[in-house]
Amino acid sequence: MISIKNIISILVIQILSLTLFISFVYAETGDGAENPNDWPQYHRTSNAWRYSPLKQINVDNIHKLKVAWMHQPGDIEHGLQATPIVIDGVAYYIGPNNNVFALDADTGKTRWHYQPELDDVVNEVFYVAASRGVTVGHGNVYIGTLDGRFIALDQETGKEKWSTQITDLRSCYGCLFSSPPQLAGDILYGGTTGGDQPTQGKIFAVNALTGEKAWTFEILDKDNPESWPGDSGEVGGSGAWLPGTYDEKSDSIFIGTANAAPDFYGAERQGDNKHSASLLSLDPKTGEIKWALQEIPHDVWDYDATYEAVSLKHNGKDVLVHLNKSGFVFVIDKKTGELDNVWPLARNINFAEGINPKTGELIGRIDMPEGEETTICPYLLGARSWNHGAYNPKTGLWYTNAMEVCNIVVPAPQEHENVGMAGLYLGVSKLVAVPPPGGVASARLDARDPITGKLKWSVDYPLPGLASVLTTGGDLVFNGDPKGVIHAYNAENGDEVWNFNSGSGLRGGIVSYAVNGKQYILASTGFGSHAPGFMASAFPDVSGLPGGAVLVAFTLGD
Repeated sequence: MISIKNIISILVIQILSLTLFISFVYAETGDGAENPNDWPQYHRTSNAWRYSPLKQINVDNIHKLKVAWMHQPGDIEHGLQATPIVIDGVAYYIGPNNNVFALDADTGKTRWHYQPELDDVVNEVFYVAASRGVTVGHGNVYIGTLDGRFIALDQETGKEKWSTQITDLRSCYGCLFSSPPQLAGDILYGGTTGGDQPTQGKIFAVNALTGEKAWTFEILDKDNPESWPGDSGEVGGSGAWLPGTYDEKSDSIFIGTANAAPDFYGAERQGDNKHSASLLSLDPKTGEIKWALQEIPHDVWDYDATYEAVSLKHNGKDVLVHLNKSGFVFVIDKKTGELDNVWPLARNINFAEGINPKTGELIGRIDMPEGEETTICPYLLGARSWNHGAYNPKTGLWYTNAMEVCNIVVPAPQEHENVGMAGLYLGVSKLVAVPPPGGVASARLDARDPITGKLKWSVDYPLPGLASVLTTGGDLVFNGDPKGVIHAYNAENGDEVWNFNSGSGLRGGIVSYAVNGKQYILASTGFGSHAPGFMASAFPDVSGLPGGAVLVAFTLGD
């Protein structure tokens, strides 16, 4: 017979073992998510860190990382650009042409599959096929569609609950949703794709439970003739085409807007062109603006401000760290929208001599003469494309891809009435990507102090990284390249500690999660998007890389 003393001893041993297991698998929490096992949001947390506290996979054992499972969506058009969502052992992701899947996250087995019947108009638009993800909440899986809808699916079954038509692509070219709408409590909000067509940028919101329209925020201050003279605001672009973030503490949506249109010809829209190329803070209940920081007034270089806003504490104050396509990073007071600092990520910048780090004023800006060639750095894809960086609270470093490319631009007037559904409203007669003057086109992965921009380490790449970065509590940084190699680095010093060739380049997100005490790394592989075509003249090797679309999961082997 087992004595009470022995039973107590066994229980103590079990509790100690469980405690040791938890401390081994997980890093300290408190970084914005209740359950470190999950990847519940687009950036995992509302602070946009793309950081997983899991540390079962670490620099000491990553050499044991093996493929656990793979899943193919069955369509490879424009590759796989999604960031998967993982909650309670189920992975949700979207493939080309709005194919949505729910999978067992430990085996890859399909639980359900949904594909909407899309309007034939999707075959006529410029932004075809691709989507960057789904959003999960309120028992629903939400998507934004290629034909201008928000749709809610039952999280358990994949059955459609409601569908709300938001835009009409035949009258509003490019007004589709390539990024997943995001949740702000009971509000589901999102902006349409692109700033490169003759449209009016808007952000739309619906009731997340019913799909009933809640509010619409018109990005362009088109009734202000000093900002948008004449009818230029009617076709000024500036869509909010990447996911925003919702800050519950301040009850604020933070979302960036795209370039003004036409992109490179500003003669017909003289003025600051608010609120193009801006970071916005919005009230989620009403859609009213709390503050706006216009990073590039009167943008004539295609410098969107749509990228992620990373939320950090600095000197006791909440700040947002926000990369603009111009190559400058803005450090912004989260409460007021006032500037704390501006620092350059790009090494080659000539569209302006600099930006005042306190006022945001562009110093010595270059306005390109109509009909003449001007070489502008960075180029239209920016110092980095839309693929996101990652912040690790253990190292205090922000890890981001970067590239050094310029473009030759010849601005020219363009009649917006003649821009077809698949056309772009660029305002150029010549636009070609070129190496920096006197140099070569280059690419790298940087580890930097997000507040000052101080470089800790950098890894050179032959082609620009177009995947979103992941960093973890296991002192690791994961990144993918256009040739299909997934790299893992030591987060402290940048030493490569592991790699895997997936066969087709990465354009989507890499995430981490745990099921039944086992940590996984999940990567969206499959090269696509319009970016390779834009960069081919500067990086010829990007042409001809194989396409694909496969979700690949890794875990530790024996």
